[in-house]
Amino acid sequence: MKTERKLPLKDAWVIWFVLGVVMLNYPFLIIFDKEVLILGIPLTILYFYIGWPVSIFVIYLFSVYLGRHSDENSIEDLTENTPPGGAT
Repeated sequence: MKTERKLPLKDAWVIWFVLGVVMLNYPFLIIFDKEVLILGIPLTILYFYIGWPVSIFVIYLFSVYLGRHSDENSIEDLTENTPPGGAT
């Protein structure tokens, strides 16, 4: 029997959600609301243009992990429920 170390995915989703909400609220928006231009782009706009793709990428990683994990579980279920000799 294979021992698995499971990622507490439910906890990770909650942490990333709270982090996303916090990063779109008062303290962080004030920190990045400066009269600074980086490559001609205001810092606040740059903050959103970098933060949004990063959050989408994190959601993508969660989705890939869930897809892979569910595929492994379905394969394990099929092999455990198949009688010896492969007859169904």
